[in-house]
Amino acid sequence: MGLDRSPNGQTLLAITLAHRDNAINSYSYCEFDAMSTLDHQALHLLYSENNSWLKGWLRARLGNAADASDLAHDTFLRVMTARSQLPIREPRSYLSAIARSLLIDKVRRRAIEKAYLQALALRPEPVEVSPEVRLSIIEMLMAVDSLLDELGPKTRAIFLAVQLEGLTYGAAAERFGVSVTTVKNHLIKAMTRCLLAVEG
Repeated sequence: MGLDRSPNGQTLLAITLAHRDNAINSYSYCEFDAMSTLDHQALHLLYSENNSWLKGWLRARLGNAADASDLAHDTFLRVMTARSQLPIREPRSYLSAIARSLLIDKVRRRAIEKAYLQALALRPEPVEVSPEVRLSIIEMLMAVDSLLDELGPKTRAIFLAVQLEGLTYGAAAERFGVSVTTVKNHLIKAMTRCLLAVEG
């Protein structure tokens, strides 16, 4: 059995899709649970005192009022689903930290979507992709990208070299100056991380 499959025979694609679905389900449960105990008055105060400031903070970084408004909205939604105690001692530091994380995700998503469209454009024949399928593919790629970020730089690089570039273990070992055994260990680490993500 090759390392492109998990010990139970799942392909990386299947693992990735399962991880994405688990993440969505976990988010929905967290939102419901948090909403049942939320201090609505404290949240309203947090919003009324900081929404305009947060939009300005985001607009200065995005250069776009519409995107800033959308991201500010997403930031307060994240506060609603968090388990932090309200009121928050340093609200603007807290909000800017959440917004910064969402901003990084937004930039990453745009980069992934751009790379995906470029890859489609390089195909010899035009490929018709429905909006639904395109969204599903982008979400899957985001999930893969998030998983790879958790692996560490060397494991990530070796994993991509073998899985995407098609390097043999020997070629990967030569490129990274390690043994074939080390290459295999990094790949096992990557696949184990994928399995742990699926199992929660």
